[in-house]
Amino acid sequence: MSQDEELLFESLRLELRRGSLILAVLASLRREQYGYSLRVALGEVGVEMEESTLYPLLRRLESQGLLDSEWREEERRKKRFYRLSPRGEAMLARLAAEWRGLSASLEKML
Repeated sequence: MSQDEELLFESLRLELRRGSLILAVLASLRREQYGYSLRVALGEVGVEMEESTLYPLLRRLESQGLLDSEWREEERRKKRFYRLSPRGEAMLARLAAEWRGLSASLEKML
């Protein structure tokens, strides 16, 4: 494949992943986690995410009222723990239903 094809593929792949990353983060935060542990947990199920993507996303989701967070000391270090807010739980349920419907439709087409 040419370099242009690879660049195009990479651009489209990133675009495809963006929305699914939000769903993955929300689903993972049904259980309280701090940033690094969330990144590791996502990686363990095959959802790799750079810190430069994760932390701005966490801040945005919190500003939208979908996450709650608090600073705590653990292992003699301050860490910010995140979890779904009640609004986040409701939004996750709606987005998951949307994802399942879209995924089923795409599977029929692919």
